[in-house]
Amino acid sequence: MAWIYLGIAGLLEVLWATTMKQSEGFTRLWPTISTAVAMAGSVWLLAIAMRTLPLGTAYAIWTGIGAVGAFAVGIVLMGEAATLGRIASVALIITGMIGLKLSS
Repeated sequence: MAWIYLGIAGLLEVLWATTMKQSEGFTRLWPTISTAVAMAGSVWLLAIAMRTLPLGTAYAIWTGIGAVGAFAVGIVLMGEAATLGRIASVALIITGMIGLKLSS
């Protein structure tokens, strides 16, 4: 169950990163509120997952999901560049996350 909490926490991290961008420096009300709620939920679920998962593994997976998810949102929804170097770098993050999961 801890892995499920961690996965949802990671998805909420993607959400808060996305809504933070949309808040335009916390000058827009609803994206700012969405950011705060998603941040709180993400950290809360991370804390629950850390009851049973090792600190280093849980934190690395959480930030990895957030980084890869925000990267994907940036490309798909915000028109950011999908260069070979960027994609290869994200592939390394994903490889590291898989390695952590398999070695836990």
